[in-house]
Amino acid sequence: MVLDRNAVRQEVPVDPVTGKPYLNTVAAIQVSAAGVGSEVSPYVSQAIEVIRESGLPQETNALFTNVEGDLDDVLKVAGEAAKKLAEQGYRTSLVLHMDIRPGFTGQLTEKPKLVDEILAAKQQERQ
Repeated sequence: MVLDRNAVRQEVPVDPVTGKPYLNTVAAIQVSAAGVGSEVSPYVSQAIEVIRESGLPQETNALFTNVEGDLDDVLKVAGEAAKKLAEQGYRTSLVLHMDIRPGFTGQLTEKPKLVDEILAAKQQERQ
């Protein structure tokens, strides 16, 4: 399968284990409890622990935990992270932003790398 970053449509790979289409997804997940005071880190950390224990590639920044994997797996871990707080009785907020891109993998690191390359080329042009 040939991947074209500029193509509008890609061939969808099939997972050899499940026989289902593999829909690679990069997601920004934010889970928090409402009404718990000004410091939410103790609650957020519980949700992040669920995400990290999922085994999916992930990275946490100041606002989100970015995750990559098959669409079904990403949706499952986002739901489980939200349930971690909701099942304790907290009003829970889940923010989920996803980029579903069949055929591509490793985008958690490749997307920032591509942006850095574009910016470096622009900088070279200015000099």
